[in-house]
Amino acid sequence: MRYLVECYLPGIGNGGRADLAARARAAARELQAEGADVRCLRAISVPSDEACLLVYEGTSMEQVRAAIVRARIEVERIVEAEDDDR
Repeated sequence: MRYLVECYLPGIGNGGRADLAARARAAARELQAEGADVRCLRAISVPSDEACLLVYEGTSMEQVRAAIVRARIEVERIVEAEDDDR
């Protein structure tokens, strides 16, 4: 299952997005090493909204939430997402 994580980050630029993505991916890898099935696939910044969207893949929202907590990322919401898998 895929999940979309929405973060509000005033003043985020490419450097901030890259840092956020690195922390998100590192936390997911740590959890994978502990047996969790969670990955951070992508980080997308929306500068006009001062937002960043993280796309995760995992077996449960709880695992995604655990990765976010471990990465120390404050989020607005987490929702299940679908894509066309092209």
